[in-house]
Amino acid sequence: MDSDVIILGGGLVGLTLAIALDAHGIASIVVDPADPAKTLDAGFDGRASAVASAPQRMLEAIGVADRLAGQGCPIAKIEVSDGLAPGGLVFDPDPGDGAVGVMYENRRLRVALREAALAAPRVTLLMPASPAAVSRDEAGVRVTLADGREARARLLVGAEGRRSPTRDAAGIKVARWSYAHSAIIGSVTHERPHGNIAYEIFYPDGPFAILPLTDDPDGRHRSAIVWTVRSGDAAAMLDLPDHAYAAEAAKRMGGRLGAIAAASPRSSYPLGFHHAARITDRRLALVGDAAHGIHPIAGQGLNLGFRDVAALVEVLVEGARLGLDFGDAQLLARYQRWRALDTLMVAASTDVLTRLFGIRGRTASAVRRFGLGAVQRIAPLKRRFMAEARGETGALPRLLQGVKV
Repeated sequence: MDSDVIILGGGLVGLTLAIALDAHGIASIVVDPADPAKTLDAGFDGRASAVASAPQRMLEAIGVADRLAGQGCPIAKIEVSDGLAPGGLVFDPDPGDGAVGVMYENRRLRVALREAALAAPRVTLLMPASPAAVSRDEAGVRVTLADGREARARLLVGAEGRRSPTRDAAGIKVARWSYAHSAIIGSVTHERPHGNIAYEIFYPDGPFAILPLTDDPDGRHRSAIVWTVRSGDAAAMLDLPDHAYAAEAAKRMGGRLGAIAAASPRSSYPLGFHHAARITDRRLALVGDAAHGIHPIAGQGLNLGFRDVAALVEVLVEGARLGLDFGDAQLLARYQRWRALDTLMVAASTDVLTRLFGIRGRTASAVRRFGLGAVQRIAPLKRRFMAEARGETGALPRLLQGVKV
């Protein structure tokens, strides 16, 4: 079977890329070994993601947002604090600017993206299917599946996640390290409404995030919790009875939302950093976690992947208008240049924040509180941080501006 692009990896970023390409008349084949019957199950993944306002505009432009109508919770404001100390930093958009982003449960994102991909005339989903052999040369790309089928295209995209075999097969070096922490993920119900406010509370053991969700079917207020703990404590946190977990979480929340109760199973995943030395090779482009992985401290991991999608689509569409091959080295070089600085800056800044807020002691805490207060008072600096939270820094691809290329 022939197509313009083969995408290895059908997760959130891979499917978004396929749908965005289809919206511009470019055909793709998506290959993923995961069984959709399992990945779309309600118990598969309890995580939730904050989609920043710029990537949200892209989802609107490619027709995915309509399938998510009423399923996301707008983030009207973000409050950042050093522990439960007073003061801190508040990101509150100016009137008319709209929400900072939208919180979606990952399962709802997966369902909407799969529905959109199935409805897209130029998207072929091979899921579950496993690539047995991949070749890339001047003539094109060939992927032979484990069942013997062969797919051919002009460009290969690696979207398999942090352990991308495509990246490794290309010999692309990766800088990586572990933070020796794990994130405990789950949702809670709470007594008081969250007011569409997201909280990021920094403790020496790691950040504690409270992220607003839509109310449950019974009208109970809900939020997602991302609780960073030392890796050695993760198993014990998962084994806590629900009432004990809720009691510990309530302490960390400082009574912000009143009485709380566990509302979902908990899961955990180790936290680390990785950054590919380059994101292209012969007829190959990397997107999402295959290219970079960062600490969830600022909620930008998925948004970086969406920014990759928007840039790659624009490069390919404009190249096609010039009559260039989708795997042309000039196009891939442009994609590399466009994304290199943005991903490096975001990755570096989240790493610095992680280390800065992990320093113990009163002096370090006082310095952090002073820094948060300074950002709150200095309008240009605060606007810069706000733009980063929205995903609106740098040379924005047109999809992130809400328009097709």
